[in-house]
Amino acid sequence: MAESAPLRLFHTAEHPCGYWPERAARDLVLDPGDPRLAEAYARALSWGFRRSGDLVYRPHCHGCRACVPVRIPVEAFVPDRSQRRCLARNADVQARILPAGESSERFELYRRYLTGRHPGGGMDDHGKAEFAQFLVGSWSQGRFLELRADGRLLAVAVTDLVDDALSAVYTFYDPEQSARGLGTLAILHQIDWARRDGRRHLYLGYWIPGHRKMDYKRRYQPLEQFDGRTWRPLPPDAGA
Repeated sequence: MAESAPLRLFHTAEHPCGYWPERAARDLVLDPGDPRLAEAYARALSWGFRRSGDLVYRPHCHGCRACVPVRIPVEAFVPDRSQRRCLARNADVQARILPAGESSERFELYRRYLTGRHPGGGMDDHGKAEFAQFLVGSWSQGRFLELRADGRLLAVAVTDLVDDALSAVYTFYDPEQSARGLGTLAILHQIDWARRDGRRHLYLGYWIPGHRKMDYKRRYQPLEQFDGRTWRPLPPDAGA
């Protein structure tokens, strides 16, 4: 393909929405066969796209705009009281940034997370091949942020690196340790990581107002939302 040729976009067919099962969804997908996909990924993030495996997509559903791309400007972020308590509660946790990849320990934690947190969610039969396909991919510059206490693996935050940002792709953790708030802890460590590296943003994917599993993202302030043209502040009480 010529270097000057534009990246092609495709519409997927309608499929059940992963967030609102009673709704039909469809996505815009960048041409997965284009060899420039890795190069275009940073710009695609700034246009509200996300990565899942080797696919770079953005929801584009008829009559629904519930999924709002959001990102944290990390230099301005200040943890609130609840987030500070989470850090204090997990003072025994060590964080390490490691190459992305499958191991028996990581895979076992992933399976327990899916069984405990998302039973019947369509990923119950994921094996090691699906783990690698979904969380690692073939071209992304990904890392795994591991959280451990006393050597025990508690959580893995799959994180992509681009020129001036990190992107939180997926986090899985020990469902028996839910009192620790490991999802929150992972985001706080990713913010700190981005800040240390001099990166401007942490992309959090899609905020969905009113959704019990996706509304939490507005608690990370300041937060920016993409309206289809530009990024602008998302008020803390948005969608409340």
